[in-house]
Amino acid sequence: MAQYGCGMAYLVFLGGLVVVLAGLTWFASWAKRRGRGSGVAGAIAAYDEAYRTTAHQSHYELRQQGDRRSESGSPDDL
Repeated sequence: MAQYGCGMAYLVFLGGLVVVLAGLTWFASWAKRRGRGSGVAGAIAAYDEAYRTTAHQSHYELRQQGDRRSESGSPDDL
C-alpha cells in the first residue's frame, strides 16, 4: 500500500484539477451563452478608468461603435 501512496496522491490531484478546469470551462460557456459576462467587463472598465485612461476611453468607444447601426444604403444606389 505504501508504494502506491505517492502515485495515488498525484492521480487524485490531477483528477481534481481536471474536474475543476472542466467545471470552469462549462461555467464560462454557460455565462457567455446567457450574457452574464458584463460584470467582469464592468470591473475591467473600472480598473482601466483608474489606472489606464486611454484604455478606458477605448472601451467606451468600442461599446459605442457596437451600438451604432449601419447605414441602410448610399444615396447613389437610388
